[in-house]
Amino acid sequence: MRRYDFIVIGIGGMGGAALYHLAQRGVRVLGLERFSIGHDRGSSHGGTRIIRRAYFEHPAYVPLLIRAYHLWQELEAQTGQVLLHRCGLLVCGPADGAVVAGVRRSAREHGIVVEELTPEEAGSRFPGFSVSKELTVLLEPEAGFLRVEACVRAHVMQALARGAELHEGERVHRVTADGTGVVIETDNGRYSAAGAVICGGPYSGTLLAELGLPLQVRRKLMFWYGVTEPAYRLERGCPTFAFDTPNGFFYGFPVHGPEGLKVAEHTGGAEVADPDMLDRSLRPGDEEPVRAFLVRHLPQAAQAPLQAHEACMYTMTPDEHFVIDRHPQHPQIVYAAGFSGHGFKFASVIGEVLADLAASGRTSHPIAFLSAARLLGPSSGR
Repeated sequence: MRRYDFIVIGIGGMGGAALYHLAQRGVRVLGLERFSIGHDRGSSHGGTRIIRRAYFEHPAYVPLLIRAYHLWQELEAQTGQVLLHRCGLLVCGPADGAVVAGVRRSAREHGIVVEELTPEEAGSRFPGFSVSKELTVLLEPEAGFLRVEACVRAHVMQALARGAELHEGERVHRVTADGTGVVIETDNGRYSAAGAVICGGPYSGTLLAELGLPLQVRRKLMFWYGVTEPAYRLERGCPTFAFDTPNGFFYGFPVHGPEGLKVAEHTGGAEVADPDMLDRSLRPGDEEPVRAFLVRHLPQAAQAPLQAHEACMYTMTPDEHFVIDRHPQHPQIVYAAGFSGHGFKFASVIGEVLADLAASGRTSHPIAFLSAARLLGPSSGR
């Protein structure tokens, strides 16, 4: 049985970053990935993800985001790749809604630059958008987007360069803790290690079944449109965008390179009983909410042909905050789950947090609000 210092299970956004941060510390680390690196069977794919600091979900995330930005820049310097595009984020919604109020609160508490525009100013500055007069418009200039698959591959390649070992196409069946560490059984054999880091994405419910975490997996669709209008192009100044509307929360990305205009709905999504059985086809009605959003708020894109679609999965917690913790009975097992559709931007810092917890049992990063205790009670975590 092969022995390692640590084994990371699930090498997507979070697991790839954890593999990198552990390898950077000079330990012997193995990454086990059921599929391939940059695969489309979970939650870390689809080309792009928004990154922002004025976090409407809660100001407690902002210190993590500040570190995440720094680490993404560090990864860019190491790889010579552009992974983070600072094109700004246009946020539109009712003044008393949770999104606008949350952006303002985080910006105020952490000194983040956010501009307020009138709907007329927004339409003049960003002519591809139609913002009704009852909406408040905020622009976070330092926000933008990450190139998802490129980020995952960059972390993995840097981990391998630092001595990490990676097994792709190897499914984990069982993780057993004992007095000296963990034993992991896979399709190809058994491995032992002093500790394990589990980043299972939509498979977390199975990998962490004994913890009884209240996780729900949702089916989500992303759409790309063949838009030719220059107002939606990155090089013409089009930002990422997010609209809090009565019909749902919609977001999207400017056209860049050969990709079309990407738009999706963050809210909603049908429950997925088995991630292996996710329906990736385009069902009747799947596109209707997004197309209606385009008609209302991106009128120059409303008639653009649908170029492509992809399905992914959100792994939700009841309060839509992440869960990062150590196993209550086996602290040599560390896990991160329930990223609820807004986690990828944090991957660089979550990897560092997980490496901290695995190597020393503690981290200086402020993650107490993400403990499992809030979901399962005080005896569920540390």
